[in-house]
Amino acid sequence: MADLFVALPPVTEYNAVIFGKNSNRPASEIQDVIYCPAKDYTAGEKVKCTYVEIDQVTRTHAVILSKPSWMWGAEMGANDQGVAVGNAPVWTKLNGPNDLELKLLGTDIVRLSLERASTAREALEVITQLLASPGQGGPCTNEAGKDGWCFHNSFLMADGTEAWLLETAGTFWVAEKITEGVRNCSNELSIRTKMDLTSPGLVEEAKKLGLYSEDMGDFDFKATFCAQSQIANFPDNNTSFRYRHGKEVMDKIISTGKFRYQDMFKILRDEEGGICMMDGGFITAGSQVSVLLPKSSSSSNVHWFTGTPNPATSIYKPFFFGPGASIGNVTVSPTCEDGAEPKERGHALYQGHKKLCKLMDTQEEKGHCILAQLMELEKNCCEDVDEIIVNYDESSFPKLKQIFQHMATMEINFYV
Repeated sequence: MADLFVALPPVTEYNAVIFGKNSNRPASEIQDVIYCPAKDYTAGEKVKCTYVEIDQVTRTHAVILSKPSWMWGAEMGANDQGVAVGNAPVWTKLNGPNDLELKLLGTDIVRLSLERASTAREALEVITQLLASPGQGGPCTNEAGKDGWCFHNSFLMADGTEAWLLETAGTFWVAEKITEGVRNCSNELSIRTKMDLTSPGLVEEAKKLGLYSEDMGDFDFKATFCAQSQIANFPDNNTSFRYRHGKEVMDKIISTGKFRYQDMFKILRDEEGGICMMDGGFITAGSQVSVLLPKSSSSSNVHWFTGTPNPATSIYKPFFFGPGASIGNVTVSPTCEDGAEPKERGHALYQGHKKLCKLMDTQEEKGHCILAQLMELEKNCCEDVDEIIVNYDESSFPKLKQIFQHMATMEINFYV
């Protein structure tokens, strides 16, 4: 489950492209934030994804990823080329038992696209090649009793110039180019007739499947492939409340001023509209906001991650790519070499945040006091980052290369 958002010039502060995602996952999962430096490979090497091996490329970009600790792939992330990518589960008329065949998870595809692409458009090309072969499929959780949970995927990718929304139904896909304003997507198909790119022969293939005929009017991707269960559950123009609410909030923000990355923080913390999930079997396990500037900019992109569940009780911590960048290990869950379950599930930041959540339940006043102090820490950090964006030069970076780790460690100290 997920909600993704993007805002582009001319409605944004700094003329940036601002990307945001909430990763809503089974409540038992823990989400790590990891950093992988760029790396060279020799011809013929393979990369082991969650379930399958595929050919490796000769060089992968440096990436920062927010990922369920048990899988290879990532829910969302960014690379040192200024690209951010995230996925969202979707259900279509083509879902079936074959979706459990072990192929690439949507999360694997997110990570591969970030490791291999230098622009949002290149990320789209990487993804569509992977959809063709080996394709998407496999159980999407390792939670006991949920091994039949699988789906198709939507992908939102952005750089400092543009964004692309790619939606899939099995091997079929359609893409919408976004060059200005705001766009969001949730766990449903949302591209209708505005199709800038499609999989080969899409309309003819839909006809062969009996899903479309010309007497139905213009080809509409959502109407053609959307799962019947979603059509029944979404009576208002076949869209969910969460999707409509997200769109309304973004439209309201840009009607009164420039869209700021702090606005994206606020959207991802929206519990009333269901964007921030903390009840039931699924929770918001991690959140990301990326500020992407054109390659011609003299400033630096900045990527914010919570690394903890529930952005309403978490703080965003910034990361900058550059020589010697590091995030440490406070957001990396422990593992055992023999594959056994570690004594402590979850990384140090997760364990600390869990203490805060318990405190807010048992000693509400004390818990909310700590949360208020954390939010003040985030506010002060945002003010510093705003100054960095405006006045950035390469001499600034030595102070920034471990800022994520520094902020995460400060956060942990509040929980001791």
